[in-house]
Amino acid sequence: QVQLVESGGGLVQAGGSLRLSCVASGSLLTIKVMGWYRQAPGKRRELVATITSGGSTNYADSVKGRFTISGDFAKNTVNLQMNSLKPEDTAVYYCYLQGWQSALPTDSWGQGTQVTVSS
Repeated sequence: QVQLVESGGGLVQAGGSLRLSCVASGSLLTIKVMGWYRQAPGKRRELVATITSGGSTNYADSVKGRFTISGDFAKNTVNLQMNSLKPEDTAVYYCYLQGWQSALPTDSWGQGTQVTVSS
């Protein structure tokens, strides 16, 4: 079973920065994609950013130029540097992993970390 543990959420003023980190654990794990999604109250979960094992990145239009995703798949980690935060970035942020465990495909989610941006 794959476990994802997130850290780094919190409360910050608009214009501030936060860095989220996620570490994956599990035996015989091969990662294809890691990333971050978020869900604000009353809204659907949405993509924030992803990174592949080849280093390709994808960002939601709303965070381009402000957020940067990075990963070290040898260490099963992914980070999200969030700058110039806005109140509309307030949400629970979830770490996501797609890959294989013991040669079987897996999609896994973390439990989420709260990010609150005050105006």
